[in-house]
Amino acid sequence: MAFRNQGPFGGAGRNQSPFNALPPVVAGLALAITAVELMFQAAGAGLIGGAAGVGWRTEAIRDWGVLPAVWQWMLENRAFPSEFVARFVTYPFLHGGFTHAAFVAVFVLALGNVTAPAFPGWRQLALFFVPAIAGAVVYVVLFPGAGPLYGGYPGAYGLIGAFTVLIRRGMTQVPPDRAFLLIGFLLAIQPIFGLAAGAGFSWLPDWVADLVGAAAGYGLATFMADGGMRGLRDRARRR
Repeated sequence: MAFRNQGPFGGAGRNQSPFNALPPVVAGLALAITAVELMFQAAGAGLIGGAAGVGWRTEAIRDWGVLPAVWQWMLENRAFPSEFVARFVTYPFLHGGFTHAAFVAVFVLALGNVTAPAFPGWRQLALFFVPAIAGAVVYVVLFPGAGPLYGGYPGAYGLIGAFTVLIRRGMTQVPPDRAFLLIGFLLAIQPIFGLAAGAGFSWLPDWVADLVGAAAGYGLATFMADGGMRGLRDRARRR
């Protein structure tokens, strides 16, 4: 199967503007991530929000990030208010700073652009949000005493998982050895920098969420590439 406009990882569409080639869903995700971060940057600089604007980022992470304590409250009370459940889809748009948000936006643009031809439209949204939700659920279950989870890495790593499926099936022009080297490098970045900074294993909960996101993206992309439920029904009939 040949795909057009494969972007930075593929060979097609080299003579086209990368901005014109971007699928709307991918551009929309990156724009949302960037817009939220620019708002925090402007608030921190005192350009908007006045004196209260300086604390917008902290307040947003507290109110819209994934907090293990909030998860425990929901389980203990068997109550799942919509504003608490919404945290599992809002936290990917909150970041600790400009560099954090920029890296996530770049990953979404690059990996989303190369996976979108195979998984267009709502599938692209699913490959971002389902891994983000999966990573957050594992985070709150395994690390009940951890701080808030925020940032779009689990969703971006879901796109890495989808990209891996395309590589294994020969649906991209990227050499498999280089692609898997890139994936391994991305997964190793956080532990390396965390240990180098003397942060001990404080990076572990976030890294686990990222790893779960990659696995969820791989599984979901495999499911969709196989035709989803229709493919499962066809295989069941053949058996």
